[in-house]
Amino acid sequence: MRLLVLGGTEFAGRAVVEAALGRGWDVTVFNRGRQVPTAGVRSLVGDRTAPGGLDALADGEWDAVVDTWRLAPTAVRDAARLLRGRAARYVYVSSCSVYTWAPPAGYTEDADVVEGAAADAEQTDYARDKRGGELAALDAFGADRTVLVRAGLILGPHENVGRLPWWLGRIARGGRVLAPGPRELPLQYIDVRDLAEWIVGAVELELSGPFNLMSAQGHTTMGEFLDACVTVTGSDAELRWTDPQVILDAGIEPWTQLPVWVPPGTDMHDALHAADVSRALGTGLVCRPVEETVADTWDWLRDVGGVAPLRSAVAVKGLDPDVEEKVLGGS
Repeated sequence: MRLLVLGGTEFAGRAVVEAALGRGWDVTVFNRGRQVPTAGVRSLVGDRTAPGGLDALADGEWDAVVDTWRLAPTAVRDAARLLRGRAARYVYVSSCSVYTWAPPAGYTEDADVVEGAAADAEQTDYARDKRGGELAALDAFGADRTVLVRAGLILGPHENVGRLPWWLGRIARGGRVLAPGPRELPLQYIDVRDLAEWIVGAVELELSGPFNLMSAQGHTTMGEFLDACVTVTGSDAELRWTDPQVILDAGIEPWTQLPVWVPPGTDMHDALHAADVSRALGTGLVCRPVEETVADTWDWLRDVGGVAPLRSAVAVKGLDPDVEEKVLGGS
């Protein structure tokens, strides 16, 4: 198989490259050349937002293209149009954010979606830009040659958003840790490597259409997630499970100040942790245990000095220590 990855040096793109190389594929990456690509790939350099930035892609044929673009859909439109006669399939890594807010618990790929940003529009908001990217890919490749990967929360080694790395760093410091309850709160996410393995499998199976890509509902819980963080760091952290209403009354923002967590019984929890993923599971998705995701991320984090390199323009996640101590009080 010949695979072209647009990007290919960070998080999801990097994982796709490694999964494809693991199957013996011929892999080409196209990016701005700011990072060293994985050994064994052919590297093409260009800036897809600049005039003439796609010139390096003027020649070549591939069995599939994987695109993780997250900004204005113009870049997806231009790349897809250029490649539609020279690639058999276009895999666009989208997001479950494209569904009209708020999708009900158990929503499938047939749920309503937002109006996508126009293909020639400037950057708008994440949901509309991702939907615009979907539409641009569909316009160039058609529904029968396009795979829309509607990913949920993505965790794992090389995470450049700062969610699991923040929790690992916080728990590694030890002491009393504000643990957002309840312990049994179900979580739904996808290990980036499982995402990548499903993508290369989808290319082999010649799949098409949209797929919700995350673990089955209740794959793990908040308690299992944080317990795994305590175990792998070996710290003396003491998880202090705190009622959701206490957290909200303190003005703490779910998801951002307490990464991964959103309170139960809310639209936000249903949207992020309660999608129907039967279609992906039926086409080969396999999700590893949370303990493996956490342990491997901790190993990587230590290898890079304990601080995860964050993607530009992405705010650092996490709770201010003073706020945490105030909420915990004398408990």
